[in-house]
This record gives sequence, C-alpha cells and structure tokens, in this order.
Amino acid sequence: MIKPKTREEIELMRESALVVSKTLGMLAKEVKPGVTTLQLDKLAEDFIREQGAIPGFLGLYDFPNTLCMSPNSQVVHGIPNNTPLQEGDIISIDCGAIKNDFYGDHAYTFAVGEITPETQKLLDITKESLYVGIRELKVGNRVGDVGFAIQNFTEKHGYGVVRELVGHGLGRKMHEDPEMPNYGRRGRGKKFIEGMVVAIEPMTNMGTHKIRQHSDGWTITTLDGKPSAHFEHDVAIVDGKPELLSTFKYIYDALGIESNEEDEFRQQPLVI
Repeated sequence: MIKPKTREEIELMRESALVVSKTLGMLAKEVKPGVTTLQLDKLAEDFIREQGAIPGFLGLYDFPNTLCMSPNSQVVHGIPNNTPLQEGDIISIDCGAIKNDFYGDHAYTFAVGEITPETQKLLDITKESLYVGIRELKVGNRVGDVGFAIQNFTEKHGYGVVRELVGHGLGRKMHEDPEMPNYGRRGRGKKFIEGMVVAIEPMTNMGTHKIRQHSDGWTITTLDGKPSAHFEHDVAIVDGKPELLSTFKYIYDALGIESNEEDEFRQQPLVI
C-alpha cells in the first residue's frame, strides 16, 4: 500500500535526501585512481554522522557497509574492499542516510580519471533516462508510464535495461510501495497519488540486460562483463507534479560541472 506523505514529512525527507547529496558531493573530490572503495566508505560514514544522521545502508538486511560501491561491470550492491580504483574505471556509489526518522537514498556513477567516449555515453544516457522517467511521475499516471519511458529511451540507444532490480517507494522504511521498474507498459501498474515519495533509479548495461548474482549474496554484475551505470533521485509528488528532494548539484560543484538539468523538477529554488 502506498503511504503518501504530508508536506511537513516531505520537507523532512528533503533534509534526509540532502544529507546523501552532500555525502556524494564530498566523495566526488575523492574518487580518483589509487583510492580504495573501503577508504571512500569510511569517509562517507564519518561525514553522514557529522551531519547528525545515521548511515542508512549499514546493517540494513545485514549489509556490512555504509556505501554500495559498484565498479565497471558491477551493477549494484558492490561491497567496499581494498582494491584501488584505476584510471578509466567507472563506479556507481549508492548511499543512504536516516535523518528525522526518514530515509534518503540516491546514487551517482562517477568516472575515475579519463574514461572512453563509449563509456561516457553510457553514463550520459543513463542519467538522461532518469529525468525521462521523472517527467512521468505525476498524479494520474501509473508505474508503467515511468518504466516505459525509461526503457523506451534507453533501448533506442542500444543499451540493456536491468529487469531484476527496481526503484521503490521511500519513507520511514528504505523500501516501501510501489516498486518502480525501469521497464514496463504505459497505463499499467499502481496509480500515482499526491504526496507519494519514490526513489527512481535506472540501471543500464552497455550490453545485455541480463545479470548474475555472486556468492557473497550482494554483488551483481552484468552477464557479459560489459560496464553498467546507475543513477538515482528521490522524488515526491507535490501539487500533482514531480519535485526533486535530492540533488546532484554538490557533485557538480565539486567537479566544476554546470548544469540546469534539475530546474524543471523544483517548484522552489534549491537552497545550498
């Protein structure tokens, strides 16, 4: 059952989402060749606690770390380790935090140094598909409208859309109704209502959409070993329209990127 949030609860959830946004922005300066994902994980845990929040992933379903760190062919749920990142890698960093008893949860795929144009295109298209999906999150539409939009956009570029892993409702629990697949058919699935909050998170593979889960119970990789990208935002429905609660602006500020991609999804200017 979908649990709509009041305006006051949505603003509390915005605070939770921005803890994650700031954490990803801090990490943006640290993602470089030679650093290990365990080092980044420790930085994130300390930073989240400094913001008066609690790491949302640590211990959730017995996950052992603060961040899901998924390089190259890993799709999601990678466990931080002592392997240094290398020039030309990409890495999805998925982060969660609890503040005000609500979860924030979003993700960004970073380039490690210089990456190939082919890989950069995968990142660009995956991120654009996120906003293509968010545009469909409005009162009266359905889950399938978001999934169809993401799938149609992504597959036109020849990429594989992961089926087994989906976005989700968000609130006092990390995973609430509804599930938000990145594929689907228009007009199908649960209807969107005012006040609902969801995490939309396209997971796109350069090759096949098929994946495999590893024996650690967490790590998921593409079946063909080709790279995968992952981007995620927290979004509420406010006055019938999508309202971003999370932001990539902290990342862009750290990396010197100028972007107005989020402006259409903010009814009020973002206060940084």
